[in-house]
Amino acid sequence: MSIPDSVPTTPDPVDLPDSGTARLHLQGISKRYGGVRAIKKADITVRPGTVHAIVGENGAGKSTLIKIISGAESADTGEIFFEGAPITLSSAIDAMAFGIQTVYQEPQLFAELTVSENIFIGREITSGTRVDWLAQNAKVIELLTMLGLPASYATKTVGSLSIAQQQQVSIAKALAGNAKILILDEPSAILTDSEIDVLFNIVRRLTKTGVSVIYISHRLDELFKLCQEVTVMRDGETLGTWPIQDLSIRRVIELMVGEALVEARTERTFPEGDPRLALEGLTLEGQFHDVNVSVRPGEVVGLYGLVGSGVAEIAEAVYGMRRPTGGRILLDGTVVEPRSPRAAQSLGIGMLPADRKAQGMFSFQPIAFNISIGHLSLLSKARTWIDRRQESIVARQMISRLSIKTPSERQPVAAMSGGNAQKVVLARETVERPPVLILAEPTHGVDVGAKDEIHRIVGELAHEGTAVLVVTSDVAEAIRICDRLYVIRAGTTTVEFGPDAKQADVLAAASGDDSDLSAHVREVS
Repeated sequence: MSIPDSVPTTPDPVDLPDSGTARLHLQGISKRYGGVRAIKKADITVRPGTVHAIVGENGAGKSTLIKIISGAESADTGEIFFEGAPITLSSAIDAMAFGIQTVYQEPQLFAELTVSENIFIGREITSGTRVDWLAQNAKVIELLTMLGLPASYATKTVGSLSIAQQQQVSIAKALAGNAKILILDEPSAILTDSEIDVLFNIVRRLTKTGVSVIYISHRLDELFKLCQEVTVMRDGETLGTWPIQDLSIRRVIELMVGEALVEARTERTFPEGDPRLALEGLTLEGQFHDVNVSVRPGEVVGLYGLVGSGVAEIAEAVYGMRRPTGGRILLDGTVVEPRSPRAAQSLGIGMLPADRKAQGMFSFQPIAFNISIGHLSLLSKARTWIDRRQESIVARQMISRLSIKTPSERQPVAAMSGGNAQKVVLARETVERPPVLILAEPTHGVDVGAKDEIHRIVGELAHEGTAVLVVTSDVAEAIRICDRLYVIRAGTTTVEFGPDAKQADVLAAASGDDSDLSAHVREVS
């Protein structure tokens, strides 16, 4: 049975205590960035000694709300109360003064310093004018013991620890700052199952001492193992807060998605036949395993997974950025082993990276340079110098083809909007029409108009016969533009959706609740 498009009856949100009995209370919070309203209206109350989850789809406003609570951003309107008293949070230092500490997904530590140095950096325990190492290490050992780490770790360099251990050090650092509210932002995304169990035990011990934990995670099954209350956000607003026992994974998803329908897809036909790209049992130890995916010429296929699912690493392996340890990559039935991005390009595989600023562009170089940089052999004369005239011609052709808004191909990319900059990177990858094109988060950080344009371009590329593999964390986008969609969970392909996929079904499969999926879904073997 599939999930209905409308949200069924759900228990009423919990009656929240007033600000005087809460650890933290936010009321009427809003935040605007230019013309974009990141938060329209948010109300949330966090009780002492509880784990309080905040959930919502990408773009729902979770990150902005967390930035406001942690002092990284200031709200435009609304009030914040801490233990009954109104407060102003103008900076992270303000938040830390009230005991509000944040632990991010990636540990924010100095690898070359010791655990003790990291925990007390900027607030060292001193005796006169010198650091009192004995007193400081004693305090560190006390914190490490509470978190289940050996006392000997106090003098180890952070770089010698595992990611899970570094995360525990980050929590110790927060506790050293007398944390009363601990914000955990996607803490389990980079952890194994056994490491997650350790993390959960630490969180439970902390709440018994009165610490309030705000928990952010896309892995909805975790909420039911750890949290007491859940606040759901949608379209920049908090819908309400529910006791965890009144919800299920399906109900949470339905609240997140609401009655919003995915925009109508443009129906396309594509040739039947053998795959242009096939992944057979593809494995990279510690990242993903037994991944099976196929993409035919003229087909748009999606890979969707939550943070830490391994979906990004799969794309990087196909593009030669990572070296698989098992399985096969086939192009038109022939096994290939791209050992670098250059090797992948020579095989006819192009890729739009997820982080366009760090991996996809030279911001202070002109558009023409950014488009031509991947095709120097095509634009060079006698392999010795670049034909600047031909470079400009190609750039202008791609600017027209992709409807890039710019006065000239000589404009620096840094001066462009995010959507137009993204199209410049896409232009470079499609100059020579690669048979296979991987698009990683193709519309991340672009406005609605630019998103529609990029979707149109993807459709045109497929119509011309390109096999397109879209890696996205935007489920609505995946459903709108993809002919088929694979869900990646815990590092492997689990189920495959056809063109009639529903948002709630896809989210449920990615979250681990695939016991009641629609008939158009099939397991991937």
